[in-house]
Amino acid sequence: MNTMRLEGQNFAELKAPTDAQIRRRVHALQSAGRHSYASLTRADGSCVQVAGGRSTCMVERFDPATGMRERAFHDRPSPVFPDGTRLVFGAGTLTLKSDEWFVADAVVEIFLCFKESRQYPDTVSWRSAPGF
Repeated sequence: MNTMRLEGQNFAELKAPTDAQIRRRVHALQSAGRHSYASLTRADGSCVQVAGGRSTCMVERFDPATGMRERAFHDRPSPVFPDGTRLVFGAGTLTLKSDEWFVADAVVEIFLCFKESRQYPDTVSWRSAPGF
């Protein structure tokens, strides 16, 4: 199994994080707080990353072998956040589509699937991230 590294804004890096540590870090994220993004990276450089927090999260993944960066989306567009709504967090601002908003529990599941090399939930799909 590849060694994993969990990093985030104003968090100490964790090598080989446990499921519980991943869960705590993702649930500690807040768009307007001092912890507003995190990433889980394999030794080969592939990663999943989250920006935002609680009910306003965005998830992307990166594959260094292909150079592809993809954004997660799901089958339930948000009625609260229409296409074009901006996510403001510690590293900047992103414009999202209504189906790209995730809650923290869904992000935890995506991170754990990545960590364990499991298939992502059926409700999660991926598309090229803007600019790629």
